[in-house]
Amino acid sequence: MRVNEISDALPGADFIREGLRDIAAGVESVPALLVLVGAPRLRELGLDVPDTPYFPEDRLYAKLTESHGDGAHSQYNALIRTLVSFERAAECVSP
Repeated sequence: MRVNEISDALPGADFIREGLRDIAAGVESVPALLVLVGAPRLRELGLDVPDTPYFPEDRLYAKLTESHGDGAHSQYNALIRTLVSFERAAECVSP
């Protein structure tokens, strides 16, 4: 599955596409880190997500803390729910 093949009907599709584009461009953004968190499952769905030598969960949380302070925990949980929703929906439509 390529970035442009991700259906708009999938929850969080725009965020996942943005993350994949940012990874390809070498940008460490919130969407890119979220995609890296979900890398093992996203790879099973056919997306080309690189492996990292670090824990993307830690970097994602740190980045959210920079922008959301005490609200980072709820933001992190909301993003993880979005990722899981995307993965589950994509599994239902994968060949």
